[in-house]
Amino acid sequence: MSHVLEVRDLTYSYDGVVNAVEQVSFDVPEGRIVGLIGPNGSGKSTLIKNVFDLLKAQSGRITVNGHRHTTIEAKRDAVYLSSNDYLPEFLSPREYYTMLGKLYGVRLDHERARAYFRDFSMPGRYDDLISGFSHGMRKKSQLVGALVLRRPLTVIDETLNGVDLEAMRIAERELRTLHEDGRAVLLCSHDLTLLERLTDGVVFLDLGILVLDGPTKELVRDGGSLESIVFEHIESEAR
Repeated sequence: MSHVLEVRDLTYSYDGVVNAVEQVSFDVPEGRIVGLIGPNGSGKSTLIKNVFDLLKAQSGRITVNGHRHTTIEAKRDAVYLSSNDYLPEFLSPREYYTMLGKLYGVRLDHERARAYFRDFSMPGRYDDLISGFSHGMRKKSQLVGALVLRRPLTVIDETLNGVDLEAMRIAERELRTLHEDGRAVLLCSHDLTLLERLTDGVVFLDLGILVLDGPTKELVRDGGSLESIVFEHIESEAR
């Protein structure tokens, strides 16, 4: 099985003294959904920003689909959904997705995107300006963009926060279709129950250090639940 994302001995420090990420290594294989968990400040978002070259990796190696993460090939093979809801407000979803298609060098299926808008309870809003969208609508618009791009690697950093329950159900279903199509997903979330249902493996960070990396079913079998694993670790570190 090939690995779409490979992270090897990644270290990153904001101030040169305390490492936000310290010698972290893990893989996301093709056709797998991997959860990224950890308390606030554990280094999850820093790690993701290094993967997408938004922060310059200070040591270690990152590859996407076999390409160094700094290359155009790697950047065209991955899509990043951040935790904020920032979108170009002066564009409509149609214009925004057309722009994404040009950036990635693919032709976007607008009919499919419109169908997702109907599924996500946003019918008739495909040509409206994003400036009039609520927080939840922007989050769903971000997700639709990733679903129509269908890159080999999709990385989601808490993007599903703030969407309604029905939209979450649809999002789960569609992330499974990426999984079934052989795409890889790295899903960063505090919703540990969601990760138990959806992921094949889990990477657990705390204070920038890799605590656990293993198959979800095995971790849950041995630890009772992801929530139990996380809180037992936090309590042991506090003692």
